[in-house]
Amino acid sequence: MPAAADDSAMHIDHIGIATDDVAELADLYGTLFDAPVVHEEEFDGLGVAFLEFGDSYFELLEPLGEGTIARYLDRNGPGIHHVALETEDIEAALERVRDAGVECIDEEPRPGAWGHDVAFLHPKSTGGVLVEFVEH
Repeated sequence: MPAAADDSAMHIDHIGIATDDVAELADLYGTLFDAPVVHEEEFDGLGVAFLEFGDSYFELLEPLGEGTIARYLDRNGPGIHHVALETEDIEAALERVRDAGVECIDEEPRPGAWGHDVAFLHPKSTGGVLVEFVEH
């Protein structure tokens, strides 16, 4: 029998997808999945669009110059970049993973897209997956 729901439990906030063209991919996903764009911004050298999928989002990331996403696209091409988990207490989440021996890219939360606090975990410590914590 499943455990009772815990309001403080993490859930998938969004999946980050690297692309060369946010507008084109947003149009495609809008057509294919009826996923509306609910937020757009330029942030940290990126063009960013969030598409709504129920209680979660796809975050489309287009580099506007050199940077992490541009390097990712050069190495890997377009595709899934990271999985973001929403937490009500990002400091506690970071403490928990550090105590478990996970290497953090961000030792402290920093400002992220949509005005949220974020912190990334190193993929070599998380089974090859770049994980982001998000606190709204």
